[in-house]
Amino acid sequence: MQTAVTETYICAAIGTPLTGDETLHSEGLHAHLEAQRDARMNGVLVAGTMGAMQLLMGRTYEKLVRESVSEWRDGDLLVGVGDLSLARTKERLQFVNELKVDGAVVLSPFFLKYSQSELIEYFEAVAAASRAPVYLYDLPQRTGVSLDVETVVRLAEHPNIAGIKCSGDLGQVRRLSDALQGSSFRVIAAQSTIIDVLLKAGFSQHVDGIYCIAPQLVRDIAAAGAKLDWNEAAKKTRRLNDLLMKIVEYGVFPAMTAVLNHRGIPGSFAPRPHWPLTPEASERLLAEPAVRAAFNEA
Repeated sequence: MQTAVTETYICAAIGTPLTGDETLHSEGLHAHLEAQRDARMNGVLVAGTMGAMQLLMGRTYEKLVRESVSEWRDGDLLVGVGDLSLARTKERLQFVNELKVDGAVVLSPFFLKYSQSELIEYFEAVAAASRAPVYLYDLPQRTGVSLDVETVVRLAEHPNIAGIKCSGDLGQVRRLSDALQGSSFRVIAAQSTIIDVLLKAGFSQHVDGIYCIAPQLVRDIAAAGAKLDWNEAAKKTRRLNDLLMKIVEYGVFPAMTAVLNHRGIPGSFAPRPHWPLTPEASERLLAEPAVRAAFNEA
């Protein structure tokens, strides 16, 4: 017998709306957060990969975090702080430590390659410097290095390391959950393409960037899982995957901009050197059956 996942945790990794000079588009941020609130997201991740943190000016990053802290009162507020080195990450933490946030999300340092021992020392140093609980962010597709299960288990012993955002291979969530069974350490899946399968298997915590574009669709998947209606959950997951494929096909950040602007959320979510979609390309994207179906416009 399948067990319903009634306490599903869905966190949307939001984008960063920008003005023409790439400062924060405050109206766009308000509307973007309001869409997550309307869909009853359990939390938001600000300045993650979808938020293009590494592409933002320092003052834009700081304004983004400050305004998010001021506006979001509806669940967890997680903030991306991971940068290229310990010194740069600790510099971001000095700013974030002044604010009330629920977690500091730390991407493995990238550009250069590091050993697992060096990564352990890095994350432990970050955790010691952070007022908020630290969440590891494993994204080997971008950083070029994966966090080994043994590395994560070791880091889970640190009192200020609370969990991990798993964006690696599809088996990572299972391996880490098995290795950390009985622990309070949170294993949060970033596997949107199989969210229905993970829910059916009992994995209740999820975060991803595509969720911020169609938050209601994701909430509907979770609701279907809570009712053990796995056919409906699978159907809506396929709809989410179809949307994701079109977003990727047209270019993630420019396509995200076109879709969210169409949904009444202003600003550019594509920092330069990304090019915006042409009006013709935007029109084609918005007319795609997969895009229309994701918002029940078909």
